[in-house]
Amino acid sequence: MDRKESCTEEVDDDESSSSSHPDSPEMDRNPSPPPEGAEESVEEADAIGNTVYSKHWLFSTLTRLIEMVTEQESEQGEGLEELSEELEDELCKVWDMAMDKDVAGFLQEFKAPDILLGVIAKSHCPRLTEICVGILGNMSCFHDACVSLSQNADLGAVLILLLGDSDPPTLLETCRLLVTCVSQPDVAPMWMERMQQQTATCSNLCFIMRSSTNVELLMKVGELVDKLFDEDEGLMKSWLSELPSESDRDKDTHQDITSSLLEATIQLRKESPEALEVYLHALQLLTTVHEGVQSLVSDGGCGEALWRFLCEVVCEDLCQPGDPPLILQEQKALLAPAIALLSVLHSSLQTDIGLSLVCSLLRILYLHTENQQSLPNGEQGSRDEQKEGVRDEEDKDVQLQVLVEMAVELLSTILTDLPKDTVSELVKQDDLTEKMWTSALKTLLPQNITAAQHLVSTLSEVEPKLADILKRECSISSEPDQTRPG
Repeated sequence: MDRKESCTEEVDDDESSSSSHPDSPEMDRNPSPPPEGAEESVEEADAIGNTVYSKHWLFSTLTRLIEMVTEQESEQGEGLEELSEELEDELCKVWDMAMDKDVAGFLQEFKAPDILLGVIAKSHCPRLTEICVGILGNMSCFHDACVSLSQNADLGAVLILLLGDSDPPTLLETCRLLVTCVSQPDVAPMWMERMQQQTATCSNLCFIMRSSTNVELLMKVGELVDKLFDEDEGLMKSWLSELPSESDRDKDTHQDITSSLLEATIQLRKESPEALEVYLHALQLLTTVHEGVQSLVSDGGCGEALWRFLCEVVCEDLCQPGDPPLILQEQKALLAPAIALLSVLHSSLQTDIGLSLVCSLLRILYLHTENQQSLPNGEQGSRDEQKEGVRDEEDKDVQLQVLVEMAVELLSTILTDLPKDTVSELVKQDDLTEKMWTSALKTLLPQNITAAQHLVSTLSEVEPKLADILKRECSISSEPDQTRPG
């Protein structure tokens, strides 16, 4: 009360003084404004780099986080279990801000990774852990920050251990961060080494692949496994031979990396073509080493199940009768690894060849021929320019070339041993036109002359008319060493 009265008296005195000295020069004008640009200078000094984000606000937010975690730990002896809505909103803003290069650099200078590591280690709140890992993940998108994060051994160890977490959003952000880091050539080796040293890594990833129904999470796990296998053959071999450990959460029902990949692949068939492509490529990488092939075709392996699945994908989902030739371009990323896997499995497994698979292979080669024939011609540019352009396009489309080569290899192997009854059933297929037979057979020549001759010889017995057309159009005889110049 005294403070209020005193302030009132001071105001009254000022008013009395002002009225009694009307000519006082001090009262003729308002106080001078601050120097021009002073406020802008303060704002610029507080701005992070060239952004409008405030250093002070960021300091305050991280400080509040530290205080809250420390207070919770001191009061209850355990980490933070709940996150206030206000702090969650502010941390989410930091998460978004970390996608800016200047902000990521500033967070690095401010030792934010160490702060977030401490929070993750003490956190019992899944949402808080997710946000912290998400911030680190956004920072890792920038090379310098990625290198710095990767060199933090404690942080690396904690992130790999988080692959055993039970919270799907946290797992997703962890995998996203790890995929980003292993995609950087100069830091990838240290991450590979950490994952190989942490024996639970493989079993944790297998557990996610065979138990999760989260398509986005399965996609990121697949990308991580695919990248690891592509970069480190030694790691892939060690995971192929890995036995269940005491720390395996379900060691009694342990599944190897191959069957886990297949289980996720089967689930993703109808859910996400992009994720299916990633998993097929990872499975294909397994077959580039002897251990991978053996894990598929040995007793108890999942090779036959994979064969059936791939036949369904190729014959029921891709390159269907009536599809335009351009469908091959759209589906090549799925077809290439699928056909490559079928080729490897066919050479190792004694499996029956279905008509639908032969039809699909013939259709793939036919569509490839149709695409080549539909390339621009005659209307613009010289013939030499057109040929050069075609060669350039073909050189760029390595994936399509690999697909065609794999299809040719598998079809020629199948045709060499194709029994007469199967050939007889093939010619009854309405969608296999004479043009399709001719296009496919021409693609086999001249490298696979034996397979072509075997087919023509068998056709001469079951469908002489078609055999004569193929002999004429492809300049081929049904007997070896009787080919005519094309």
